[in-house]
Amino acid sequence: MKDVTPVADGWRLRLPDSLPGHPEGAGSSVPAAVPGCVHTDLMAAGLLADPFLDRNETDAAWVGRTDWTYETVLPPRRTGHERTDLVFDGLDTVADIRLGDTPLGTTRNMHRGHRFDVTGRYPAAGAPLTVAFTSAYTEAERVRALLGDRPNAYPEPFQYIRKMACSFGWDWGPTLVTAGIWKQVRIEHWSTARLAAVTPLVTVADGAGRVEVRVELERTAAGAGRPLTVRLQVGETLVETAAPAGADRFTVTAEIPGPALWWPRGYGEQPLYDCEITLLDGSAPLDTWRRRIGFRTIVLDTARDARGSAFTLVVNGTPVFARGVNWIPDDVLPTRIDAARYRRRLGQAVAAGVDLIRVWGGGLYESDEFYDACDELGLLVWQDFLFACAAYPEEQPLRGEIEAEARENVARLAPHPSLALWNGNNENLWGFRDWEWEEELAGDSWGEGYYLGLLPRVVAETDPTRPYWAGSPWSGSWDHHPNDPAHGTAHSWDVWNRTDYTDYLDSVPRFVAEFGWQAPPAYATARRALSDQPLTPDSPGMLHHQKAGDGNGKLARGLARHFPVPADFDTWHYLTQVNQARAIATGIEHWRSHWPVCAGTIVWQLNDCWPVTSWAAIDGDEREKPLYHELKRLYADRLVTVQPRDGGLAGALVNQTAQDWSGTAVVRRVAVDGAVLAEARLPFSAPARGVATVSVPPELRPADGSDKELLTFEADGLRAWWFAARDKDFGYPAPRWDVAVTVPSGASGSSASSASPAGGDTVEVTVTARTLLRDLLLQADRLAPAATADRGLTTLLPGESVTITVRGWEHPTPEAAAAALYSVNAAVRTP
Repeated sequence: MKDVTPVADGWRLRLPDSLPGHPEGAGSSVPAAVPGCVHTDLMAAGLLADPFLDRNETDAAWVGRTDWTYETVLPPRRTGHERTDLVFDGLDTVADIRLGDTPLGTTRNMHRGHRFDVTGRYPAAGAPLTVAFTSAYTEAERVRALLGDRPNAYPEPFQYIRKMACSFGWDWGPTLVTAGIWKQVRIEHWSTARLAAVTPLVTVADGAGRVEVRVELERTAAGAGRPLTVRLQVGETLVETAAPAGADRFTVTAEIPGPALWWPRGYGEQPLYDCEITLLDGSAPLDTWRRRIGFRTIVLDTARDARGSAFTLVVNGTPVFARGVNWIPDDVLPTRIDAARYRRRLGQAVAAGVDLIRVWGGGLYESDEFYDACDELGLLVWQDFLFACAAYPEEQPLRGEIEAEARENVARLAPHPSLALWNGNNENLWGFRDWEWEEELAGDSWGEGYYLGLLPRVVAETDPTRPYWAGSPWSGSWDHHPNDPAHGTAHSWDVWNRTDYTDYLDSVPRFVAEFGWQAPPAYATARRALSDQPLTPDSPGMLHHQKAGDGNGKLARGLARHFPVPADFDTWHYLTQVNQARAIATGIEHWRSHWPVCAGTIVWQLNDCWPVTSWAAIDGDEREKPLYHELKRLYADRLVTVQPRDGGLAGALVNQTAQDWSGTAVVRRVAVDGAVLAEARLPFSAPARGVATVSVPPELRPADGSDKELLTFEADGLRAWWFAARDKDFGYPAPRWDVAVTVPSGASGSSASSASPAGGDTVEVTVTARTLLRDLLLQADRLAPAATADRGLTTLLPGESVTITVRGWEHPTPEAAAAALYSVNAAVRTP
């Protein structure tokens, strides 16, 4: 059997001859973590200040432009095997590897593994192993000089090197260009043959499952003439096939009668089957491969119709409205992301009603732990190939690396039932058409050959069970504009960049793959990361942690359309959070109400990679913004919303459950003091996975611009609101409320009390409105940095109450809770 020895201990990072800020350490070495990177090693050694704090990012820029060397000593070789390999699952990025005085090879791709045959070069007593990294800038600039300059949406040369593009900075991320051994290293000793590649193709037809496993072998010279056996076990089904002498590529197939189907969350369960391949020499096992698989069908419906052409994912024959979020690397230093962190973040996505994660093309092919979690949680995965916002040369040395990277990762991710779609790139086809690339390129290659040629061929040859789409946005062909909302996928960025979020109502794209609105991180996150005194929207640290071009200007213009100028930082911080949540709500409510014409929304973005003002719902310290809680409502199985339709108003009742939904909707025109001025009860019937639309009688609609009346639309405990005037023009009363703080019976801490209970794991804050309260928000992190609340923005009529569960608040009092409550009423009435 193959013998595997991890190479994780004893690594050291050799420091350069010039070490900014620490001349005493120059030329020496420090302990290194493997997996890890230079930044984290330097921080652990006290040689680099945390680049996430204040403006330390700027002081860390030298790290990315420096060459680095990792060293260790391989253990003594004690094996009788015929072959010994040194395997790197991931090197970031340009590395020369030497064993003793023997050069083993050079790598130039972060996104693939590398294997070196060290048989005969690995002394029995062990040997020094050196991995010398050249600065990614040096390599990128070398390739750019070789192939010529290409357009890029950002100033850094990331398209000339196969490395995580956003490590060079983005409009939400810092420039921290990493280097290091970022995945596991091991020594493999083996004899006769090994499993070089295993790709399971899982299909379902007429209720029967089929697992066709494509196997590639690597043999030693002695093993070339030996007949071998490959055993496939799926669940309780076991089959064997002969691998004739000399054969290194073949297929073994298992038929699985009546498998339980894997479904995205909200549509069914997620049963997973153990799948194991064993390579045998007679009865002796030589190598084993194990994964879990799931049975389901995935089809991308792009049929033409009267509205253009569709873009609808169909799972097990059921069309799905995708409730999605875009995923960026959860840390710009990705070796700090472990399985537990993936579980936390993806668990948050599930709790918010998300059923699709798009892994964006400027990041990574994530680790297997990410996709394992998606398999178990029922999250569909849209996986971009790693191209974003730039023209990519199609010549060598990049082309060969790109093909090898694509083949390796398509095969690696094939077992995962969550993987629903391969997408060729992010915004590059659009960029060619609209960002003045064509003239600048003057006929040079720019990536079209990858997206429309190489990548679809790789997917078709390696894993034909998954659909492929050439890009996002992409209309399906050059017959239409790449970002034509009537065809394929669309990105809606003009709204954030140039207009108001109410303009989302002007179109119904077939699938909205990106749209978003910025807001700052939670207050405690900003306060931890920034030492600005005072903290203001344009204080030095806040500006440094705002990476979007004219980002604060766009935030200000977005606020000005709805609110008066904020009086102070706290009001600005609250209102920008409100505006973000409302912007996303406007888009999702509108587009969900137009299902099945629109078949999905993917919010930009779920997560952040550091503390920053961004479009994220969860900030860089893992705190949930009000947008996150709003997503729970927007992506719930049932949603009610009021929409302008045909010159009037209509209530849309969106039903994404498998059961029909019928009942009576209650529509009221309400005065600002809570008095009901008019009411109607309207029957509705929304089919399973469908939408019902109910016209609002004209007499219930507040007059356009009314500053004293509003409309509510309720069904089965769900409520939608309609205000006929913008907030700065509405006659909000001064906010008044009562606050009670209690510790629930059985919770850690004191018994329930309406006064000032002792702190515990759980505290309930009940707010009773004495006036209309618009977008009431308890900012739990202002109570204590570790405190969290289970609710976001809530609007209450006079006399109504809401109970907010707070965790992590050690010394609760009603006075402290009241001080952490914010409302639009107070914000617009501030002098």
